[in-house]
Amino acid sequence: MNLLIDIGNSSVKAAFANGKELSEVHICRDENVEGFIRGLIKNERPQIIALSSVRRPDKDFLSALESLSDCLLVVKGDSSLPVRIEYLTPETLGADRICAAIGSAVMYPDKDLVIFDFGTALTIDHLSASGVFRGGNISLGLKTRFRALSDYTQLLPLIETPDKIENIGRSTKEAIESGIILGMLYEIEGYINRYPDCIHIFTGGDAIYFAEKMKRPIFVVYNLVLMGLAHIANYHAKT
Repeated sequence: MNLLIDIGNSSVKAAFANGKELSEVHICRDENVEGFIRGLIKNERPQIIALSSVRRPDKDFLSALESLSDCLLVVKGDSSLPVRIEYLTPETLGADRICAAIGSAVMYPDKDLVIFDFGTALTIDHLSASGVFRGGNISLGLKTRFRALSDYTQLLPLIETPDKIENIGRSTKEAIESGIILGMLYEIEGYINRYPDCIHIFTGGDAIYFAEKMKRPIFVVYNLVLMGLAHIANYHAKT
């Protein structure tokens, strides 16, 4: 069994995998990530711990993970991977973006893919049918946009994500809601219209929210980063 760990900006997900099959996904939202991992492992020592992190894990944490497994695999842009990276600065490429792209390729092999990951940031990444990570774009995520508008103004309030929006806001609250959400929808639709022949995949915490507002069918896949980690761990086990 391998243990897969996806450390995001707001939470940590972890799951065991036998090959590419994931077990139950566990979520940690507090700061004691090491305690969370130790609680999952208990008496079952993983062969590989595969880690994707958008934070900077300290040396003590990495040393602890090394002691808990036969092999610690920290995914980076310059790691040995089952895709080719054409990013100009692979050392700055987020592990979550790599893993989500690889997870998508496992689900949709030999297809040109555009992966939208809706989290603290909105990332839009491109993977070719031949397995080349071509790069992508990074924008602000939904909740980040709401927070930024409140933080950088004196009079605009912090708004929670609404269930419904108006096309034209008739109050300041509605104007913020429709401005941010419609702005994101137009942004997303612009990418989809620019790459109409690709398969478009939504993942991340706000994926369903936006998929339900699209006028075309969208593939929504949860836990793409963990799926990609499972494939990377298998790839390293065979090499």
